[in-house]
Amino acid sequence: MQDGLLDEREEQAYRLLVGLSVARPAELAEVAELPQQEADEVLQRLQAKGLVAIQPGDDPVFRPLPPDVALGTTLLRRQESLESARKTVASLSEEFRASASRRDAHHLVEVIVGAIPLRDRLRDLQNSAREEILWFCRANPLAMQGADNTEEYGALSRGVRYRAIYERALLETPGELDSIAEGVGWGEEARSLPTLPVRLAIVDRATAVCPLVRDDELGIGEPTAAVIGRGQLLDALLSLFESHWEQATPVKLQAGEQQGPDGLDDSERFLLSLLVAGVPDKSIASQLGISRRTVQRRLDRLMTLAGVDTRTGLAFQAAKRSWL
Repeated sequence: MQDGLLDEREEQAYRLLVGLSVARPAELAEVAELPQQEADEVLQRLQAKGLVAIQPGDDPVFRPLPPDVALGTTLLRRQESLESARKTVASLSEEFRASASRRDAHHLVEVIVGAIPLRDRLRDLQNSAREEILWFCRANPLAMQGADNTEEYGALSRGVRYRAIYERALLETPGELDSIAEGVGWGEEARSLPTLPVRLAIVDRATAVCPLVRDDELGIGEPTAAVIGRGQLLDALLSLFESHWEQATPVKLQAGEQQGPDGLDDSERFLLSLLVAGVPDKSIASQLGISRRTVQRRLDRLMTLAGVDTRTGLAFQAAKRSWL
């Protein structure tokens, strides 16, 4: 029987006694093929455990008793003991984890100082990425311009998913839209917001890189960033990204001429995405290689198509009709 409630001899003797209903020691010894003395000892142990009752006499007779009654109390005590032991182990494990977290906290956050080491780390992380890379891209990059991030194309070609949110000011920076458009052409998913709270890169939901110096302190000493491993801080940064991703506007940076079923060609969809992202007419005109008057004329056509007479209404209809 499991858990050591009965040893092998006791279990065998009890089963035989159940089959016999009643038996004298000599009868049990014969059936169990045990020496008489050993049979007597086994019956005494079974009696002590409450599994057999004895009918006294010159030649006593033993009969079996229900095992659930005899062993139930023992099992209950063992269960209570195991539950107590489980709680003790859980408590000790929690203490160990807390102590290990305090002891190994320096392994969770690594500080990198300098633009070149930071750029090298960002490149290494992208080269080793397997699943997904998330970006908060603000104006005036600390370590690497968008055009210099050629590692993105290699990662995208390996099937790594790129999701990037661009701050509006970055979209207005000369040359940045061309770089973003190339990334989108490779498969990057781009969105935009008026402002972002921080610069951020997260690789495979396992490692984050986040600057430690505020923008108003840039230029004072070398750029400094934290490389953050798995833990609650990384979880918070992931939640921060996902909440902003839900609010951000998709950016469609492909200026072709193919017309879709909604009546918009690629160049108009491109124009609309820049408008919704908050890019000024002058920057839109520069990016499309057209005049500001042509930008206004095309926006008028889009407003007519949407049945509205304001740009705010156009942005609302673009979202409602899934034009972006």
